Amino acid sequence: MLGIGGVMICAIIWGTTWYAITLQLGTVAPLASIVWRFGLAAAVLFLGCLVFRQNLKLTPAQHLAAMAQGAFAFSISYSFTYASEAHVASAIVAVTFASLTFLNLVLFRLAAGQKAALASWGGALLGLAGVSVLSGGEVLKAGLDGEAALGVGLALVAVTASAFGNFFAWKGQVRGSAAIPSTAWAMAYGTGLLALYGLVTGAQFTIDPSITYVGSLLYLALFGSVIAFGLYFTIARTIGYAMASYVSALTPPIAMLVSVLFEGAHFGWTALAGLLLVLSGQALMIRAPKLST
Repeated sequence: MLGIGGVMICAIIWGTTWYAITLQLGTVAPLASIVWRFGLAAAVLFLGCLVFRQNLKLTPAQHLAAMAQGAFAFSISYSFTYASEAHVASAIVAVTFASLTFLNLVLFRLAAGQKAALASWGGALLGLAGVSVLSGGEVLKAGLDGEAALGVGLALVAVTASAFGNFFAWKGQVRGSAAIPSTAWAMAYGTGLLALYGLVTGAQFTIDPSITYVGSLLYLALFGSVIAFGLYFTIARTIGYAMASYVSALTPPIAMLVSVLFEGAHFGWTALAGLLLVLSGQALMIRAPKLST
């Protein structure tokens, strides 16, 4: 029950964070917003580990896995995510992330030798087809002017980096690190790497004191990062990273509703067809262990 319930909580939270990210885009550099978000989240996770007496010590091998996880899952993935949302509606980015399940299956098969049931591959491919239909429709709707294509392209880089982040989280698990402490370290490393990059490139680390910016930042840090990522990486250790990542296929309906309500987005039949394929693939993924032998 923790697996299904936790995935649903993650889906609800992440289904709304896509819009919250758009509230971070403005006077503050996206890189700075990501640093504030994951820096705060890492601090809260470290504090939580101390309060609940979870061991924060990692071996050198575990630290390397956490560093790689942080670089891909938090630094690279979210840098491209924030950039993509400057070009396309937040719901489009959310649906693009539905391809994470397929990418996880491929990566874990090639790099870790993990086999998945045929039904899992079928569900993941349906999800990938849905992403292709929806994103392709958005590019065509934009008149092929390059704006939508750039946004979707950036989102695809982001989701690919996220898949590598999942892989290195698994490497940390294999090396014996606990879920929450390793996630705290990964966020800290990701924050540090982005901050260092910002200092080298001359980025301005400012903050917008408005209620909208601060409120969305707190929501993204506490709910979108501490709670959602803490749950996600805990669940993934129980049901596997490919299965846990189907949360990415459950977020689009929520993200699309939020985008319609708050961004004024309009989705046609192509988008709905893409969403239907994603959800059909998700249903097949959930039933995969029963359908396959």
